[in-house]
Order: sequence, then C-alpha cells, then structure tokens
Amino acid sequence: MYVGVDVGTSLVKAAAFDAGGRPLAVESRPVGLSFRAGLVEQDMEEVYAAVAAVLTALTAAVPDPVELVGLTGQGDGVWLVDGEGMPVRAAASWMDGRAHELLGRWQADGTFEEVFRRTGGAMFPGSPGPLLAWLDRHEPGSLDSATTALYCKDMVFERLTGVRATDVSDASMPFLDPRTRTYDDRVLELLGLTHRRRLLPPVGDPLPVGRTLGGGLPLDTPIANGPYDLAACALGAGLTGPGDGLLIVGTCLAALVATTDLDLTGEPAGLYISTDRPGFWLRAMPAMVGTAALDWVLSTTGVRHDEVDALLDTAPPGANGVRVLPYFAPSGERAPFVEPRLRAELTGVCLESTRGDLVRAVCEGIGYAARHCLEAAGLKGSLAVCGGGTRSPAWMRLLADVLGRPLRVVEGEVGARGAVLAAAERYGIALDRAAWTEPTAVVRPDPGRAAYYTGGYEDHLSRLASARERARR
Repeated sequence: MYVGVDVGTSLVKAAAFDAGGRPLAVESRPVGLSFRAGLVEQDMEEVYAAVAAVLTALTAAVPDPVELVGLTGQGDGVWLVDGEGMPVRAAASWMDGRAHELLGRWQADGTFEEVFRRTGGAMFPGSPGPLLAWLDRHEPGSLDSATTALYCKDMVFERLTGVRATDVSDASMPFLDPRTRTYDDRVLELLGLTHRRRLLPPVGDPLPVGRTLGGGLPLDTPIANGPYDLAACALGAGLTGPGDGLLIVGTCLAALVATTDLDLTGEPAGLYISTDRPGFWLRAMPAMVGTAALDWVLSTTGVRHDEVDALLDTAPPGANGVRVLPYFAPSGERAPFVEPRLRAELTGVCLESTRGDLVRAVCEGIGYAARHCLEAAGLKGSLAVCGGGTRSPAWMRLLADVLGRPLRVVEGEVGARGAVLAAAERYGIALDRAAWTEPTAVVRPDPGRAAYYTGGYEDHLSRLASARERARR
C-alpha cells in the first residue's frame, strides 16, 4: 500500500491507497491551537505524537506492506528545533498575527514590495520572514538556541528520518529565488536576518527523501518530504496544465493556477510556489477567508452544519439584501492583497432577515472572495475544487454560480494523494495519475444565477475597496 500523511493545522491525517489510487483506510487525530492576544501557537510534541498515532493505527488497520510514504502539511509559520530535531519553543502558526506592525512598516518603507519583486512572495504576518524578524527582536534567545527554523512537515520528516531539509515549495515563502531555486541573500538582508541565515534548512531539489526510523511506520520505509499542502493538493486534484486552477475550500481558501510564466509585476499578493518541475510554478492566492467564516456565523446563530444545505435553499440569490465581506481573521487578509487590519463587515440586516439569509450571505461573500483570488491568479482553464466545503452540495451549486464556471469536485484526502504522487515520481514509481485524480462530480452553473452574481461580484469589489481604505486609517 501507499501512504500519504497530511499534517494539517487542526487535524493530522494518514491515508492508505492501493496502486490504483483506491482508498483503503484513513486515520485522523485532532491537534490543538493556542490563541492569545494575536499569538497563535502549536505544541510540536502534540503534532508529532498525532502523526505517530495515525500511522500506528493505519498500519494496524491495513496489514499490507508499506511500499512508499509521501508527507505533506501546513505551510508557513516558524517551527524552531535544536540539533536533535527537538522543539526549542512552541511553533508559531501561519495564523499568528504578532508581526503585523513590523509588516506594516515594511509595507510603508518599500521592503515588502522589494521582497515580492525578488521572490514572487507577498509576506503576511504568519509567514517565516516577519515571524523570524519578530523573534529576533523580542525573543533572540529562542533563535540562539535553535539549529533550524523548519516548516511543519519538515519537523515531522526530521523526527521520522533524521534528515534535516525542506523542499522548494515550502522554501518559496519568502526566501527562495524562484528562478535560481536557491535562497536569496538580499531578502535576508532586507529583513535584517543575515545573521540568522544558518537557521534556514537545506533545500532539497528534487524532493528530500529518507528512510524511516520508526514513528508508527516499519523501519527503513522510503519516504519523501513534500510538497507542502497547497502544492500537494494541486497534484492530488490533477492540476498539470498551464491556466488550469484549483480552489481549496477549507478553513481558509486557497486558489492556485498552474503557470509557466513568472510575472512579478502588479500588486504584490500571494506567491509563486516552485515545484519539482523547473520553469513550472503554481500562482497561489492563499486567502485567510474560508470555512472558518461560515463556522463563526453558524456558531453565532446556533445553526448546525447539517442544516446548511436546507438554509441555503430557503434564501434567494442576494440573500434578501444581506451582504457580507467575510474577512473574519484577526490577522486580516493576505490574498489577493495584503491588508492586516481588514475586518469583516455585515450589512443589509433587518428584523426580517432570517438565519438562511445570514448563511447564504456569508457563503456568497466567500464565493466572491474566491472569484477575486482566482482572477488574480490568472485562471483561464478548467477549475477543480476540493476541501471540507465540498461536502455541502448546495454550497457547491452556489459556488459554481458565483464563479460562473463548472467545478470538478475532487474528494478523498486530496493532499495525501498528492503527497503519494510526488513521492512516487521522486522514487521513479509509475502510478496512473488520471485514476488517482479522477473527479467525484462535476457541478455546472445555472446561467441565470451566474449572470446575477456577475453584478454581485462587481458590488463586492466596490465595497471591499472602501473597506480597505477604512482599514488603513
């Protein structure tokens, strides 16, 4: 069997597949997040223990030999470890907002834009550059004690194999030159981190590989580290042709479009994710908005998740005038623009507004945000969609209408699938990619509703522009 491990922000999963890509079993364990005054952190020992637990359970449930393991996980953040791969402090999550003032200064003095023009990566508070610079100013002892500033999956990979390395996808933000595929020392200089360069892990190009030392897997099992979750999902959804896109509808939205053009002009936003194919990138717009916005509305109104589909059907397009700018994240927004102080706005509510209106309005708002991201990323071809949001048929119909295009819905541990496909390519194992990435459904837009939402999208952009102006005051 082939095993894919996906170390998510709130859930760690391990999935087993046969050679044809058919799922054999899935094991998962939740992991916690600590929220405190803008700081968002994770316990590395808890995360690694969850990985070991799901792998132990998976190999017990499916006694077949493990042929190969692919590893993926959440990106960004800072995971400081010592020379033995053990935690120096809690991991600073990609959701962390402590560096927003520092980032604001970089936006004002031109550092932010120069870094984007060099790397294709628009920094946000939870990316490694701002976080490392903040720690250097406020917790220098942590950096002094650390051997490496890793990403999440790299921490797990080192614990599983003893190999210290990252891959080009994770290294893409914000230190990697996408043309040379090596670290850009000028970026380190711009961020005041030249003296911390030793903390950057070696970049494996192609993917780093190793043999397992345990951790719930048989000894000496071959494993590949990466790509990180966005790029892994692109592989698992069958995104291979330039212009084709993927929308991941999860806690946050992530829009990705495959491209062979490196365009570092325009408004700095998102990033170019380098892949194992030189000259082939994923133009990514990983937004902060996503299902977390819907979860907040559901918890506030007392609506259960299993009621969402019925409520979406009770309210008409436009939600009876209720409109939502769904930027609920405490760190603001990072794609397709960076606005750390942007906050959500709810308008058009009156005593006649229903729970269905509120739910539909936030789903429409998320759809408009997705359309904005996909347009900014350069979508021209087909569009696949995956993530937890695909479990709602009514939301997928609404999303197809708002986006005005068919959706290839891909389900079944897409990130883990992509990690296996990447590992197989790295080890020279031939797998049928078409079979592994076959969509579970195709959802087509209704022409009338799609035309309505084209106007709604223009209104969304206008209200967003006003909100961004207010956020900067």
